Amino acid sequence: MTYKMLVSNIDGTLLQDNGRIHKQTREAIEFALQKGIHIILATTRNFPAAKRTAKSLKLKDYIIAHHGAFIAKDINKPIYVHKVHEQVASEITAFLESFPCKIRLVNEKFLIGNKTKLPTNMMARVVFQSANRFVYQERYVDSISEKLLDQPISPSNFEVEFFDEKEMADAMMAIKEMYNEAVCIPIEPLKMAIVPAGVSKLDGVKFVCSQYGIKKHEVVSIGSGLDDLPLLQWSGLGVAMGNAPKEVHDAADWITRTNNDNGVAYMVKEHFRKQYRPGFLNNLKREDLTGEGLNKHFLIAEKNKSE
Repeated sequence: MTYKMLVSNIDGTLLQDNGRIHKQTREAIEFALQKGIHIILATTRNFPAAKRTAKSLKLKDYIIAHHGAFIAKDINKPIYVHKVHEQVASEITAFLESFPCKIRLVNEKFLIGNKTKLPTNMMARVVFQSANRFVYQERYVDSISEKLLDQPISPSNFEVEFFDEKEMADAMMAIKEMYNEAVCIPIEPLKMAIVPAGVSKLDGVKFVCSQYGIKKHEVVSIGSGLDDLPLLQWSGLGVAMGNAPKEVHDAADWITRTNNDNGVAYMVKEHFRKQYRPGFLNNLKREDLTGEGLNKHFLIAEKNKSE
């Protein structure tokens, strides 16, 4: 099988638990790029954070950020944007504030969150170096719903962290019953994302595949979260990280090592090492080669791979 796209989560997949990308993972990504593979990041992270990871890996393809609600290569030139309407966002926020939970309304250029058990009550600014300097603002307030009365926003997604699994389940059920415009997606046992209806990592990948003319059987996806599960089930090859929960392992076609044991690098080595560049075999088909000529091409390719 010749794969043309590798879709990867960031947290728990490319990143180790210390928040860093191991040298072996960087080398594996570079190896896949040299094979002509499109490498797509699909993440719940905001676009600037995902872009920073992409730049560190020298990736130039589309980024599926905000759980699929914002797709772009450049923040000012998105190819897909879908947001929760400001009125719905305000109502859901007020409802969530009845629970003891951490709430963050996330936009591609800023976020606003509550101060519940945060290490600091001050505004945080994270600076990313790029051709044009960009500042991503994080503002924390006592009451998000009160802030939205003065400054309504349409977030790309919510990030919500609970302290009790039953309370999270109750909140998800209530939001499902009250709103058709937004959906809750569990990420971890105590964490969920809220996104506009019709938005998911899987839908984002399908959209990007349509841009490149890539079919599902040509896609390898790798992830570690519950929100990666539909994508792994859909892809031609769905790979679960060793640190993923059992539900993800059960749904995957293949299980690699953990993020702390360079699972992405191991997967790339196993599934892309013997693969030719996508255009190589097409060139052979276009040329009317004799058996001798065909063998010559393959010998050259094998020599290049060994070098």
